Amino acid sequence: MLRFLPLLLTSLICLQQISAAPNPEPFPHPPNIKGLQVQMTPDAIELGIHHAGINVNLAGLMDLTGSPGQLSRSVGGKTFFFNEAYLKSLDRQIKPLSDKGILVYAILLAYPTKDPAKDAILLHPNHKPDYKFSIGAFNNVTPEGRAWLTAATELLAERWSAPDQAHGRVWGWIIGNEVNSHFLWYNLGNATLEQATDAYAQAFRLMHQAIRKASTNARLYISFDHHWQISMHNVHESEAKSGRGFLDAFAANIRQGGDLDWHVAHHPYPENLGNPKTWEDPTVTTKADTPKITFKNLQVLGEYLHRPELLYRGFPRHIILSEQGFHSWAKPDGQALQAAGFAYAWEKCQRVPLVDAFIYHRHVDHSQEGGLKLGLWTNKPGSIADPDTKKQLYDLFQKAGTPAWKDAAAAVMPLTGLKSWDELGK
Repeated sequence: MLRFLPLLLTSLICLQQISAAPNPEPFPHPPNIKGLQVQMTPDAIELGIHHAGINVNLAGLMDLTGSPGQLSRSVGGKTFFFNEAYLKSLDRQIKPLSDKGILVYAILLAYPTKDPAKDAILLHPNHKPDYKFSIGAFNNVTPEGRAWLTAATELLAERWSAPDQAHGRVWGWIIGNEVNSHFLWYNLGNATLEQATDAYAQAFRLMHQAIRKASTNARLYISFDHHWQISMHNVHESEAKSGRGFLDAFAANIRQGGDLDWHVAHHPYPENLGNPKTWEDPTVTTKADTPKITFKNLQVLGEYLHRPELLYRGFPRHIILSEQGFHSWAKPDGQALQAAGFAYAWEKCQRVPLVDAFIYHRHVDHSQEGGLKLGLWTNKPGSIADPDTKKQLYDLFQKAGTPAWKDAAAAVMPLTGLKSWDELGK
């Protein structure tokens, strides 16, 4: 009998995995919307954030060698191996935050690797391999690609939804990045609106099903840039779509296959990313056909999501602002204007009830971000993103959501031309 014990234990473990119910915990409600794409965890905690964005490079999970001892998972008759060292590095980012009650949002991304074997599994077959793009579309087309994407998503969801939170807890899952601008930020190659939204909707549904196996109430988000009625400038219409057009087509596609509880991760950067004075954005309007949605007209998105065809079980979708920041000019008033931009944005968010989180980008200035200086910290000269000195924004950001906010924000309000933040509600 003893010689059959290992086999019996293995069978029981497999049965437990198959029959394990998803974690039923309800989605938390933190004290306020303050969040950050975290680079330095202790500093982020000191800043008093309640939301954190963490990039997850799905390519970093791939181990095509099947090294002994590596994690594995079988889907569709195929067994895949995963890079446990990378997983543990993500745990080290996530767990200290979630242990403090901070809601973590995993931003699931498919970075090209230039390894043909990996990219054939990871990236959508229609991506442009000869195009210099940053992030690719998920491969939900080939049998191996679909099986791998399912296995990877299930693995992550199980790991970061476990009741014991041994590896940390993830509550939000952002599926891709700025998917309407699919030539650069979700490279799908040339596609019509119908083709682009259908490809993304299929991947979203697959990943939604994988995450729901582990968590009943985690939220999944579709990511948009600030283009709304128009698409990104200076690219062909087959390479980028308007946010509104993509949202409507995606929603219709999902409804046809059985509606899902998707939500919106919007990026309301100023109209000109290099100008922190978003209150002066020249072309945005308060109408549904505004060219862009920035902080100046953020209410347009909240109003639009109340349209009957976009509701889920009678309620509008939730909004998180998962990536946006304000540039600090190299001028005497540059840091003050950056702080004013944040104060304006924070106050605007208080007047858009659907906004659950405002996740600021960046923690530290990044030298490879096209000259933009968006951070709460400057970076050390000659470094990519090593922190150097705190900016004026740092102190204001720390006071956001606290009793000290009112006076701190009032000090920079004159730069916006407003006499009262109440004017933002008119």
